[in-house]
Formats: sequence, structure tokens, C-alpha cells
Amino acid sequence: MGFFSKLAIIIGGPLLGKLMDFSPRVPAYMGLNVVQAAAQLLSATMIIHAHTVSSTSAPAILFRPWFIVLVLAGAIERLCGVATGVAVERDWVILLAGMNRPIALAQANAVLNRIDLLCEIAGASVFGFLLSKYEPVTCLKYAAASMIWSLPVMIGLTWLTNKLATGVLDRPKSCQTSCGESPEEAVVEAGSIVDRGLETIKLGWKEYMQQPVLPASLAYVLLFFNVVLAPSSLMTAFLTQHGVNPSIIGVFSGLCAFMGVAATFLSATLVKQLGILKAGAAGLVFQASLLSLAVAVYWSGSLSQQSPVLLFLGLILLSRLGHMSYDVVGAQILQTGIPSSKVNLIGTTEVSVASLAESVMLGVAIIANDASHFGFLAMLSLLSVVGAAWMFC
Repeated sequence: MGFFSKLAIIIGGPLLGKLMDFSPRVPAYMGLNVVQAAAQLLSATMIIHAHTVSSTSAPAILFRPWFIVLVLAGAIERLCGVATGVAVERDWVILLAGMNRPIALAQANAVLNRIDLLCEIAGASVFGFLLSKYEPVTCLKYAAASMIWSLPVMIGLTWLTNKLATGVLDRPKSCQTSCGESPEEAVVEAGSIVDRGLETIKLGWKEYMQQPVLPASLAYVLLFFNVVLAPSSLMTAFLTQHGVNPSIIGVFSGLCAFMGVAATFLSATLVKQLGILKAGAAGLVFQASLLSLAVAVYWSGSLSQQSPVLLFLGLILLSRLGHMSYDVVGAQILQTGIPSSKVNLIGTTEVSVASLAESVMLGVAIIANDASHFGFLAMLSLLSVVGAAWMFC
């Protein structure tokens, strides 16, 4: 399921990004949220249906109609989520905060990330509590109900945002057809649907490689190769095989999330004190330094004892402060460096490239699927972060 979701983003990201660049902002955003909510409800329905049928072997499930629908709905949901996220983080926030107000933009980015992280923490905590009290099907019904009532709330808040901002989100009608259109983009309008799709994907990658702030974007993409030295399923599997107490693993994951929240407060201060470029460099260098120490602790061969394990996890935990601060600062660099007429196309293509990078690293992890190879994977993750810091600097 995760593979097809990433595949949908890699292929469909540029297509949806170009469509967003030439569509009215508010109606397009609302439409994508409606599609996303419908896909989420369909996914919940299919999972509920799966609990009502008799259990079968894993290979047989892959060819069941409900599972195929679940995979497709999940891919559509992720693609719509990426498109709406790019629209808000790369386009809307600039118009609302102001292109020429770097401190205000940094604070707006920090608030957006803070709300996003807190909602993730609260959502996971509430759903975990429900799972401890009720059956999975009951919990899914609660989740489906929350999706239904939250959709009109989202639509109302989107409309209210544009009204309070005196229509600043309204795209001029002239820009919906010709704003920023180049000869290459004109070619995309001709030909069959398949040809137009392929041309749009190629155009998205071409525009991505030609953007003025490419090094900052490539640094962002390189961080997605770090799938081991981060709170993830691979780290959880490694710690579990080393016999680490599950409560320690849970605390580690929770503290990593709260460290991201702390970074949102730090990032705006860094931009104000150091400037946007030095703030980005500081975040990446800080992360690379702490992960280097973490890898050194691993290669010392002392992780069989609890104290080195706690030191190892503590260094990774603190490195998240640098990672998340660059996530906020890097977003501002890309916001102010990409032409407004191509912000969604380049933004969704960047997410496509990042998904491709993460998929490649996960593929390497699948090949090296033994716990003894964790050090090799950790070194690759460290090199990706060091490479990101070097690229940015």
C-alpha cells in the first residue's frame, strides 16, 4: 500500500501541481479536500469490510476486490493530501503573510508546522486510546464520523480565511490560462491525454531542475534518504530486535514528535537572529553533527547495555531539533525563491523527487533485511544528512 501511494505521488504530483497552478485557489483546494475525505471514507469502509470476511492468507488478500479498492483509495488520498499541503505551505502562506516580510513569514511557517505536529500527536493519542477501549471496527466508525463532520468545517474555514484576507487568495482570471506560460507548457496543451500527461511530468522535472533555489531543495530531498536514523518503523524494528523495552521505544517516538514542536519555536528565532541562509545551515550542520556522534556510539559496539542505547537514542532525539528547524527554514527559502506561477508544479514535483528518494532507500533496506546490516544503513543515512548540509552550505 505504501509503495503504490509513493508511486501515485511520483507520477501524479507534477500533473496535479500544474492543474493547481492554473485553477482558482479556493475552489480547487476545497475540491481536493472533498476528494480526499471521500477516499478516506472509502478506505475506512474497505477496512471495516475486511474485518467482516473470513481471514485468508496474505497472497490471496492481494487479489481481493476490496483490497484493490483500498490501495487505490489510499493512493488518491495521499496524492490529494500532498497537493493541498503544497498549496497551503508554498502558495497560500506567502500571500497571507507577505512575500517581503521574512520574519512574519517565518512565524507563519512555524505556526503551521506547530499546529500540524500537535494535531498528529493528538490524533494518534486519541486513536490509540480508542483502540485500547473498543474494537477496531468501532474505532474506524468513529474515525469516519470525524471525517464527515470535519469536512464542512474545513470548507467554512477556507472561505472565511479568504474573506478575512479580502480575497487575496483569488487568482486573477488572466493567470488561470496564461500566467507564466512558456513555449514548453503550451506544447502540453496539445496531443492526447497520455502525451499531455507525460509532457507535464517532464515539464515538472525540468522546471524543478531549473528553479533558482535548487541546492536548498536538493538538501531537503537528501534528508529523505535518512530512513534509519529517524523515528520510523526501521528504527522500531532495530530496537525491538535489540531487546529494548517497548516503553522506551514509545517514549522515544513521542519525544521526537515534541522535539519537532520545539523546533517550530526555534526556527523563527534563528531566522530573526542569523538570517534565513545561516539559519538553514545551522539546522543542517547541527543535525549532521549529532547523527555522526550517534553512529559513532553504534559502531562502538556497546549497544548491548542500556546506557549506550539511551545515549544513542538521545543523540537522534536532539538531531530532530536541527531537522525540523531546517524543515521550516528551508520551506521559506523555497517559498520566496520559486516563481508564483509555478509554485504548485515545482512544489509537487519536489515531493515526487523526495518520495522517489525515500522509496530507493527503503528498497536498499529491503535488500539488507538483516539486523546485522543496520550499521551499513545507518552510515548511508548519515551520509545523506552530511550531503544535505554540504549541498546547502
